[in-house]
Amino acid sequence: MRVLLIAGGWSSEREVSLSGARGIRRALVNLGHEVADLDPAHGLGSLFDAARRADFAFINLHGAPGEDGLLQAMLDVAGCPYQGSGPAGSYLALNKNASKVIFRDRGLPTPDWEFLPRDPGPAFAPRLPYPLFAKPNAGGSSVCSTLARDRDELACALGAIFATGAEALLEPYLPGQELTCGILGDEALPLVAIRPAGDAPFFDYASKYEAGRCEEICPAPVAPELTARVQAITLAAHRALGLAGYSRADFLVRDGQPLLLEVNTLPGMTPTSLLPQEAAAVGLDFDALIARLMELGLARARGEA
Repeated sequence: MRVLLIAGGWSSEREVSLSGARGIRRALVNLGHEVADLDPAHGLGSLFDAARRADFAFINLHGAPGEDGLLQAMLDVAGCPYQGSGPAGSYLALNKNASKVIFRDRGLPTPDWEFLPRDPGPAFAPRLPYPLFAKPNAGGSSVCSTLARDRDELACALGAIFATGAEALLEPYLPGQELTCGILGDEALPLVAIRPAGDAPFFDYASKYEAGRCEEICPAPVAPELTARVQAITLAAHRALGLAGYSRADFLVRDGQPLLLEVNTLPGMTPTSLLPQEAAAVGLDFDALIARLMELGLARARGEA
């Protein structure tokens, strides 16, 4: 099959995208596919021609474009199938404020939040108590996510976010166990427990991408009842956002109760990333996972999923 591998882009997560694409390319070649590459940062104008020459597109983008649904919408216009969710679900999941509104509407537990569509100015006082997290409303990899303990730290954190042109989201700092759960097809995968090393207060960018900065345990050593509860919430969130193929939900467990933080529609896809670890726990190595994602994408394009 002729596969168009789309990676790179222009978000702050560009290098993460390109790094993951190298492993995906190897897997696609191992599976016997012919692979062509496209980086939207330089080749968006040639997307339609490239997509029409391909039998399938594999998207490995983080942030916008990619997780915002733009590439999915363009591939739909081109008539080229791809893995994962369509434009609407992608956009809703990337927009943390919108997704949390949906979670609350569906009765799914999520921390309180405050949405700031623009810089509120120096006199701003949050309604949430300190300490709290300030993060971009639409972004990933914990880029620009900051723990603010007081007004001065919050002003610095918001300044960094608004300087990028992003909206901001505030959430309370709630110490607890960090867990993540993936969906493949319509089934929840085993959980991963995340333990940042050293003095990192949360699973920040360094914890995610620097060797030795965190411990990831799969399956997570938690009670079966908690595992079942997190898996049920993950599947409910996946369905509530209208997602397809796969996704990964991040949780904080506090006093035994899981709180849904966000859902990722294009989770990290290096062989050692979280969702591939979960797939390996149920017997799918990285190449098999890539093949399964393509099968699901083709079935969705045929209207079978």
